[in-house]
Amino acid sequence: MKVILQQDVKGSGRQGEVVNVSDGYARNYLFPRKLAIPADTGRLNSLRRHQEAQAHRAATAEDRARDEAARIEGKSVRVAVRSGENGKLFGSVSTREVADALKQQLGLTFDRKKITLDEHIKQLGEYEVQLRFYPEVTATIKVLVTAEE
Repeated sequence: MKVILQQDVKGSGRQGEVVNVSDGYARNYLFPRKLAIPADTGRLNSLRRHQEAQAHRAATAEDRARDEAARIEGKSVRVAVRSGENGKLFGSVSTREVADALKQQLGLTFDRKKITLDEHIKQLGEYEVQLRFYPEVTATIKVLVTAEE
């Protein structure tokens, strides 16, 4: 029996997939738990339209992310921190400070979890930081770590 999965089912498939399962498994397990619905012509057409709309939304979101990444690529932000002798910092610069600097200096609100530091920033200087806008869309900015005055 062909069914459309409403949720991920271990061993059967992921949400939105059309899978072939035995009649008893569908009637006794999938349907009562609302994990799947029978795959008839109307529901298959509805699923196809839903998947096309979802693909279109994802494509436009990726285009917006590419535009934003191109706009921000190569820019730099300045982070002022307390430092000791020889340019050694008290603590380190985290993604939170970089996100705050992006918001203040470039007007870009960015989730700190999408900021990738190659190494911990514990010295004054210039560092390159990756910003993930979308799974395949990244931009590189420079972070200038300077001593607080």
